[in-house]
Amino acid sequence: MQILGIGSRIDHNEYGKGVVTNITSKNYWVTFMENGLETIEIDSDFEIIEAVEDEVDTISFSEVEQSLISILRRWSDTSSITPIADKWKGGKLILEPVGDLANKEIPIDGFFHKIVMVRDRIRVMEQKINSSKNLDDQEKIDLQQYITRIYGSLTTFNVLFKNQSDQFVGARSK
Repeated sequence: MQILGIGSRIDHNEYGKGVVTNITSKNYWVTFMENGLETIEIDSDFEIIEAVEDEVDTISFSEVEQSLISILRRWSDTSSITPIADKWKGGKLILEPVGDLANKEIPIDGFFHKIVMVRDRIRVMEQKINSSKNLDDQEKIDLQQYITRIYGSLTTFNVLFKNQSDQFVGARSK
């Protein structure tokens, strides 16, 4: 199948004569003389009047952008945007040692950010384990059980999360 370039002229059985003005991986955007701009599938039934070559952009910018966003979400260890519960915004965490030692105050927003980073990195590790070609299924199950226990150990911090869907979930009892 020949891929037409921008500027190619076609005669479509439904829309009439037109010029290809943009190309995506699946569609031609064609400006037809009598019907205006229409999107038609690349494998549509039409006659080629004049083919222009070397002007092909086989994938649109938005398709590249969406693919990149998907890849980054799946494989990046960067933190997602996870809101802290309103009652903790601007608060502080106070660590009080025994004896005459000074207290340590930590901004709760910074502490929360570190908890979210830990959660996100555990999720990435979980994805890498599940997609690993070097581990057999039993090893993956064993490692997944450890990860579930790690999540369970971190459920104490769920009080900080604004959305329940962002919270840690360990093993559920039956």
